[in-house]
Amino acid sequence: MQTMPAAHRPAPDASPEVAPAGAGVADARGVARGSGSVGGPGLDPGGSRADAVVLAEVVRSGFVEGRHRGSLVIIDADGTVTDAHGDTHSPILPRSCAKLAQATAIATAGVTLPDHLTALSAASHSGEDFHIAGVREILATAGLSPDLLRTPADLPYEREHAHLRAGGEASPLLMNCSGKHAAMLVACAVNGWPLDSYLAPDHPLQLLARDTLAAGTGEAVAWTAVDGCGAPVHAVSLLGLARLFRSSVLAAPGTPSRRVADAMRAFPEYVAGDARLDTRLMRAVPGLLTKVGAEAVQVGALPDGRAFAVKIEDGAQRAVRPVLGAVLGRLGVADGAVAEICRVPLLGGGVPVGEVRAASWLHG
Repeated sequence: MQTMPAAHRPAPDASPEVAPAGAGVADARGVARGSGSVGGPGLDPGGSRADAVVLAEVVRSGFVEGRHRGSLVIIDADGTVTDAHGDTHSPILPRSCAKLAQATAIATAGVTLPDHLTALSAASHSGEDFHIAGVREILATAGLSPDLLRTPADLPYEREHAHLRAGGEASPLLMNCSGKHAAMLVACAVNGWPLDSYLAPDHPLQLLARDTLAAGTGEAVAWTAVDGCGAPVHAVSLLGLARLFRSSVLAAPGTPSRRVADAMRAFPEYVAGDARLDTRLMRAVPGLLTKVGAEAVQVGALPDGRAFAVKIEDGAQRAVRPVLGAVLGRLGVADGAVAEICRVPLLGGGVPVGEVRAASWLHG
């Protein structure tokens, strides 16, 4: 591992600004109008996005019993916007979708890890045995103890009951962001930065992560909050997130952002887990880079530079899968395997009686 030169910062993205699209068709897509709208360059932390459109429907026995509104953007390989529905320019908190930029900042700071551990540094992992072993391996590259992790104690994703039955307890190692935190600690050790304050927004590493996100999205950070793991999370737009993923898959081989993107695609099981959405989709669609974020954010890019970003307004994760399947269909890469991965059945009496499905206009 090499120490990052003090003056080294990622160069700003040169992507052109794109005007909002979708005007004039919002009413047909279920626009939610209201007085608490968010628009323009600012962020109203208590507001809602007035241009959110119906992206998914909850259908039980043929009856639509609910709808999920949100926003989505798709950009072409050359960076132009081909689809934009809802509010794609106002800031959102990307949550774990920002891990691509955070892992890129870690690599920029001089941390060189094997590809599977680089993928783990950008992960929202399931706490499987190989994930925990990988977190320990990351820390060991700098002789660091797991006691330095500031992740909150947690249980393994989807396996918490088995873990508890076996006598296991909640642990910072099991928290889904522990790979990122371990790599952040290594970056601090490599550069001589403070270890105990590595999550502070003004810490050198967190400033680098913020600058890396801004460079990749091509826009200034609009808000800084605290993520569920305790790390800073910065608000940017959906369009900016799509640009971030596009720029990473198109970056020159060997650059920090391309190394992270390539590692995530080569080891998708380290990004999430064998049964998880991100892992299954990256295995099913060659060259796809995709990442989920809490509160129903999903971003991705294909190897040719086409990219997308989705946000479900109410944070319902169940709506992400069918919308994502429809988006991939619009990109021409969906097939039977993708459809099955993105299917969300509804049960009645223990048998399927309906589904959460993408709004019909998305299949047009």
